[in-house]
Amino acid sequence: MRADSLFLGIDVGTSGTKAVVIDRQGAIVGDATAEHPVSYPKPGWAEQNPEDWWRSTIAAVAAATNGDEAIRARIEAIGLSGQMHGLVALDASGEVVRPAILWNDSRSAAICEALHEREPGLARVLAMTGNRIFPGFQAPKLLWMREHEPAAFARTAKALLPKDWLRYRLSDAMMAEPSDASGTAVFDCARRTWSQPMLDAVGLSRTLFPDVAESPIHSTRLSSEAARALGLRAGIGIAGGAGDQAAAAVGSGIVAEGTVSCTIGTSGVVFAASNAWRATPNGELHAFCHAVPNRWHLMGVMLSAGGSLRWFRDTLALDAIHEAKSRGVDPYEILAERAARAPLGADGLVFLPYLSGERCPIPDPLIRGGFAGLDVAHGRDHLARAAFEGITAGLAGNVDLLRGLGIDVREVRLSGGGARSAFWRTMCAEMFNARVSLLASDASGALGVALLAAVGAGAHETVDAACAAAVRTRDALEPDLARVRAYDAVKARAGEAARRALRLG
Repeated sequence: MRADSLFLGIDVGTSGTKAVVIDRQGAIVGDATAEHPVSYPKPGWAEQNPEDWWRSTIAAVAAATNGDEAIRARIEAIGLSGQMHGLVALDASGEVVRPAILWNDSRSAAICEALHEREPGLARVLAMTGNRIFPGFQAPKLLWMREHEPAAFARTAKALLPKDWLRYRLSDAMMAEPSDASGTAVFDCARRTWSQPMLDAVGLSRTLFPDVAESPIHSTRLSSEAARALGLRAGIGIAGGAGDQAAAAVGSGIVAEGTVSCTIGTSGVVFAASNAWRATPNGELHAFCHAVPNRWHLMGVMLSAGGSLRWFRDTLALDAIHEAKSRGVDPYEILAERAARAPLGADGLVFLPYLSGERCPIPDPLIRGGFAGLDVAHGRDHLARAAFEGITAGLAGNVDLLRGLGIDVREVRLSGGGARSAFWRTMCAEMFNARVSLLASDASGALGVALLAAVGAGAHETVDAACAAAVRTRDALEPDLARVRAYDAVKARAGEAARRALRLG
C-alpha cells in the first residue's frame, strides 16, 4: 500500500448519498452529498428505487474526488454505510423485485405486534435475537410481502439491506456484516450470526439472507463495470462497513466502553460500545453487534427529541421566531434564553416528549406527550424550561439503563443540532452526570466506514488505532455535582409522569 493512499466512505442515507475521501490519518480530502428521492405511495409507507441510490453514489463520488484522476488513483479501498433495516428484494437473477421498503415504513406494525403477543412471543424473540421487533426492521417487511404480495415474495431469492445492495452493485457479490444485520429481527446478535431458530419461528429461509463477514474485512472487490462508472481502479477492496449508527459511532470514536455518544437531532440516539454481549431484560435498549469485531453496542432511540422542541417552537412559541428574526439569531437560542430564566425543575412542570410514541426506554408506539403539573403560576419561561428538561430526561433514561447494565459512562460526545446550544450541553452534562464534549470535525457514517476500509487495508492495525489517529474532541464540560443531584429529582418526576401516561393509554 502506498504511503499517500486514500480511502473512500459511502453512506446511502434516506435523502441522499454522502461520499467522503480521507487519508491514512483520517483527514478529509473531499466530501460531497448527492440527493435521491423518497416515495410515499400510501400513508405509513416509505419506498425508494435502489437505482436512484446508484445514481446518487456516482454523483457523490465524482464530487468528493473533484473529478481529480490523481485522487481517484490513490483510493485504496471503499467502506459502505447506509440507512438500516430497509428491504431490497432481489430475484434469482439479481433484479429488484419491487421498490425498496425503508426503515421508516410502518406497514408491518400489526405483524410485529402479533410476533410479540402470540407466536413466537416476546420472551422467545428476546432469547433468540436479543431485541424487540419494530415495524422498521427488515424481516417483518418480508412477512408483509408474503401476506400481501405473494407473487413478489415467491420471486424473491435474496433480501439485502440498502448498503449491501450497493455492495452488490459495486462488486456483483452479495455479503452482509453484523451491525446492519442486527436490525433485521432474525440475527442472533450475541453469536453474530443468523438465528436459525428465529428464521424457523417466522417461516423464512436462511437462503434469503447473505453470508456475513466482520465490518473491517474486505469481503468483496470493486468490479470492472463499477470501477468505470466511478472512475476508480478495479479490484480495490470493499470493507463490510456498518449500519449508519454503528458507522457514525466509529467516526465519533465510540468503539470501547467508557465513552458514549448522544445525537440530538429530530430524534435522539444514545449509543454505547460494549466489550461483551449485554441486553436489557425486556428489550428497552437495542442490543446490536458493533462494527468492531467481537464488540457490541447498546442503543437507545428517542423518537422525538429535537422534533419535540421544534413542535414547541412552532406551536407554543411563535413569538420566539419573530424575536429571533428581529435580533438576527436562531429561534432556539431565544428558547434557551427563556428556559435559563426559569428555575431548575421548572417549579414542578414536566414535559413528556412522546409526540410520536416512544421506542427507548419506553417501547410503546401509542404513548403520547403533554405537559404535567401545569398551573397558573407557570409562564412561558417555565414551559420552555420544561421542554428542554423533558427531552433531556428521556435521553438520560437511556444513559441510566446503560449504567444499570454495567457500562461505565465517563464521557458523552454530543452531536446534532441540539449540541450547538451551550445551555443544552450543560443540561446534558448534569442530567447524564458525565463529562460532555463535542467532536472537532464531522462524524458522519461515511467517515466511519472510510476508517473501517483503512483498517481492512492495513493502514491501521485495529479500529481502535484508527479512531485514536483520526478522532478529536473539543469544548469538554464537567457536570456540577450539586445540580446533578437536583436533576435526579427532575428525572424521577418525569419518570412518574411517564408511568401515569402509560396507565392512561
